[in-house]
Amino acid sequence: MPEADTAPAPFRRLAVVGLGLIGSSIARAARHYGAVETIVAIDRDATVLDRVRALGLADEVTDDLAAGVAQADLVILCVPVGAAGEVAKAMAGHLKPGAVVSDVGSVKVAVAAAVAPHLDPGIDFVPAHPVAGTEYSGPDAGFSTLFSGRWCILTPLPEGEPEAVARVQAFWETIGAIVECMTPEHHDLVLAITSHVPHLIAYNIVGTAADLEEVTQSEVIKFSAGGFRDFTRIAASDPTMWRDVFLANKDAVLEMLGRFNEDLSALQRAIRWGDGDALHALFTRTRAIRRGIVAVGQETAEPDFGRGRTREPDPS
Repeated sequence: MPEADTAPAPFRRLAVVGLGLIGSSIARAARHYGAVETIVAIDRDATVLDRVRALGLADEVTDDLAAGVAQADLVILCVPVGAAGEVAKAMAGHLKPGAVVSDVGSVKVAVAAAVAPHLDPGIDFVPAHPVAGTEYSGPDAGFSTLFSGRWCILTPLPEGEPEAVARVQAFWETIGAIVECMTPEHHDLVLAITSHVPHLIAYNIVGTAADLEEVTQSEVIKFSAGGFRDFTRIAASDPTMWRDVFLANKDAVLEMLGRFNEDLSALQRAIRWGDGDALHALFTRTRAIRRGIVAVGQETAEPDFGRGRTREPDPS
C-alpha cells in the first residue's frame, strides 16, 4: 500500500454505479491509493454483485440505486453512455446537497445533455473520461493500476462550480491518472479520430474477414498476422458500450469517417498508379506518430507490444 498523502482526500464516500472493467478498477484504485474512506458498489446485476462481494471490492454492495447514492460525496456513473440519462433520472431527489456526480463515458456532449437536466440544484456534474481500458469486461477484469500514467479528460460544463472540478481532478490524480480539461465538443471530436473511428474500422475489418466466402473461418484464425490480430483485440470490446458510443457521437464520427474515406481514396489511387513516393511519404509520417505515442509513455516500445509479459499481480 502506498504511503498516505498528507493532503485530505477530496471525497470521503464514493458510490460507483456499474461494476464492469472501469467501475471495478475505480473501486480497486480508490482503495489501493486511499482516495476515499468508504466505497459503495451499485449494480442491478445480481451476478455482478456476487462477484464484487467475493472480490471484496467495496465496503457496501447494493442493487438499490437510490439508497446507494444517498450519502455519497462522489457518484461515478460507469454505465454505457446510452444508459447514463436513465440512471441520472433514477437518482433524482436521492443525492445529498453538495454531492458531485461524474461519469466515465467516451462521449461527452450527449452524456452531459442526458444527465445534467435530472440533477437538482446544488448537485454538480463534472463529466470525465479516463482514456484507459482493455478488451475485457466485468468486475474480474479490473485492476487498481489501470489508470496509472494514463490520461483522464474532464469536460467541465459552463455552469459547473470550479471547486467541484478541482475535487474531481484531485480524485483522478490520487488514483494515478494525468488530468486534462477541454470542452465536451472538442473531446468528442478528438476521441472520434483517436478511438471511435479506429474501433469502427476494426469491427468492420474483422467482420469483412468473417464474411469472405473465399477464405474459411479456420484460415482467418490460423493465419492471423500481427495486424489482423490487433484488430481482433479491439473488435472484442464490449458491443453494448460501443453501439451506444457510435450513436451518441454520430456527428463527430461521421465527420472523421468522411476525412478517412477521402484519405483512403488517395491511398487507393497511389497503389493503383504505382506511386511509391506517395506511399513511402505516408508510411514515414505515420511511423513518427507511433514513435510519439511511445515517447510520451502511452505505449511500450517492447517487441510485440510487450505481449510476452504477464500482467503483474494486482497490488490492491
